[in-house]
Amino acid sequence: MIHKEGRSSVFVVLLIFAGLSIIMFASFGCNFVTVTLSLLLLVWFLFISYVFRDPKREVIPDKDALVSSADGKVVIIRETEENEFLHTKCKMVSVFMSVYDVHVNYYPVDGKILYYKHHWGKYVVAWHPKSSTKNERTSIAIETAGGKKILVRQIAGYVARRIVCYAKEGADVKQGQQLGFIKFGSRVDFFLPLDAEILVKKGDTVVACQTPIARL
Repeated sequence: MIHKEGRSSVFVVLLIFAGLSIIMFASFGCNFVTVTLSLLLLVWFLFISYVFRDPKREVIPDKDALVSSADGKVVIIRETEENEFLHTKCKMVSVFMSVYDVHVNYYPVDGKILYYKHHWGKYVVAWHPKSSTKNERTSIAIETAGGKKILVRQIAGYVARRIVCYAKEGADVKQGQQLGFIKFGSRVDFFLPLDAEILVKKGDTVVACQTPIARL
């Protein structure tokens, strides 16, 4: 299934593939060059369709766990100061999404959105530590029913040039509900209380809605 954020892109690429293939075969006939170019266009179309896929994800609700918001690899685990909203020292976990990962993001916990902001910025490679504060990004602060406050940050990388976020301040959200979409991959950061028990280690591969990142 194609995600709604990519349907127009997939449709445009399909039109280009079909139109150019028809023109090439009508003008030059079936030969090595036209077949090769058509196959390359087909690969492009299939790749774009793959990038914007929207797989069905089932989350097993766990009120005490923070599950991953994204598919990808854990690239950072450390303590840091979160100065945008929480204004306190936190445990930070970062998940890098490659261009081959599913690009849909999901809410990691049940709770209420206390804060949301989109920041314009640069496009440093997403695994660079400074991308968390220098790149285009969105920040979403959520308070759980148990009173824990976390912050989730979507970060655009060198390839990803558009972040889509559905968060609205004051809204109640459910674990596993779609949070947004980062086109062509990038990174998601989690800022967690210092007493959170981290359940992953650097280098682990995680799956959105299924892999517990931490126990709050």
